[in-house]
Amino acid sequence: MLGISRRYSHFMFAVIQSGLTCLIAAGIASFPMVTMSQFVVHWLVSWVISWVMMLPVVVLAAPLIQSISVRLTSAD
Repeated sequence: MLGISRRYSHFMFAVIQSGLTCLIAAGIASFPMVTMSQFVVHWLVSWVISWVMMLPVVVLAAPLIQSISVRLTSAD
């Protein structure tokens, strides 16, 4: 493993979640490319740009979203 303390696991979750989401969204947006090489290049560039833009949003928004979801739900 990377040796990162478990207390930072929420940051790792944000990195993985934003990366996966951006990878899928960039692939969908790149699908209309004509050739496979155009598709792959466009997909990877789009993914890197969207991940760099979304990672801070996810890291900063996650605590707020979690507290809202806790308030909107009840314990069983």
